[in-house]
Amino acid sequence: MASCALLCDGRVTYRESSGVRTHSQSVLPMIQELLAEAGIALADCDAIAFGAGPGSFTGVRTACGIAQGLGFGAGKPLVPVVTLAAMALACREQQGGDVDAVLPVLDARMNEVYWAQYRFDGDLPVAVLPPALSAPGDVAAQGEAVACGNGFTAYPEGFAPQLAAAAHGGAMPHAAQVARLGAAALAAGQGVPAGEAQPLYLRNKVAYTKAERADINEAAAIAATAAAAAAGAAA
Repeated sequence: MASCALLCDGRVTYRESSGVRTHSQSVLPMIQELLAEAGIALADCDAIAFGAGPGSFTGVRTACGIAQGLGFGAGKPLVPVVTLAAMALACREQQGGDVDAVLPVLDARMNEVYWAQYRFDGDLPVAVLPPALSAPGDVAAQGEAVACGNGFTAYPEGFAPQLAAAAHGGAMPHAAQVARLGAAALAAGQGVPAGEAQPLYLRNKVAYTKAERADINEAAAIAATAAAAAAGAAA
């Protein structure tokens, strides 16, 4: 699922679109809808946050490319947000906010998972264990933590039984949480120029597949369109 969100005057609105192969085509129209609904232009925004990864190659590459295109075109800083931190915040919100530590686990395919552990300092997740890529059996919480994410449903037999039995499968990275975390990071001075923003890859790539090369080219084309649209709106 692709999602985008707008944090304006303390209120988050968002759009979602299913279908992995159509993410790059659906994101720009959703962004335009959100801006029109709020009665503002991209130039009125302070920054552009995006889910930097870890995650699927296509999703992470597309998110970064489109964010860079918008950032270049509108002259806005970018705020990379770790997707596992967004998952941790989503999990905490689903649990009613009464959670001190979260262990988000995301399916990385090839019998591996992305995972990390966060504690909450007020409403913000702080990394206790940094993002990692491993086999499900190597995932282990440091102390007590609420475990969540689709890694548990993807490999139900791969985790330690006690961890798997208490896990919640529903929390996933979403733009609503990325927007909140991005605003906090921007306030802390963590915005970067568009050209310096990079995806977070944990799996070393030896070569891109044909499909991945097509995704790179498509993301680049969409980013160019986003830059032109943002520049035109700002002019």
